[in-house]
Amino acid sequence: MRIDGHQVAATGNGLLILVCAMAKDSVSQAERLATKIAKLRIFKDDQGKMNLSVRDIGGSALVVSQFTLAADLRGNRPGFSGAAPPAEGERLYRHFSQCLENEGVPVANGRFGADMSVSLINDGPVTIWLDTDQL
Repeated sequence: MRIDGHQVAATGNGLLILVCAMAKDSVSQAERLATKIAKLRIFKDDQGKMNLSVRDIGGSALVVSQFTLAADLRGNRPGFSGAAPPAEGERLYRHFSQCLENEGVPVANGRFGADMSVSLINDGPVTIWLDTDQL
């Protein structure tokens, strides 16, 4: 991940996690999300079956704040009023990252609120949407 042309964070084999704190989100939801992600069996085992977690493979996570996931697209110009206010969003983002570390997953973070350039090599590709209201 780069900010103003300078690399500020990186991860090897593992996860790129885009986090959007919504206005109604809570600390307990961030904790449940971190636990769920650490245990998700989404990496291939020796038989090519998705059977291993990020912890099982010794992987890590790059966690990026992404308020634009809250986009309301009823019109032609997205609105983001459903996202948590910046101070609360940052608090939940940092708490989620710490909880993921507590689950045994090394975490690198973006810079909250910064204009970041994120590069991804998507192996698979596998992209999974998790909504804390459904955990």
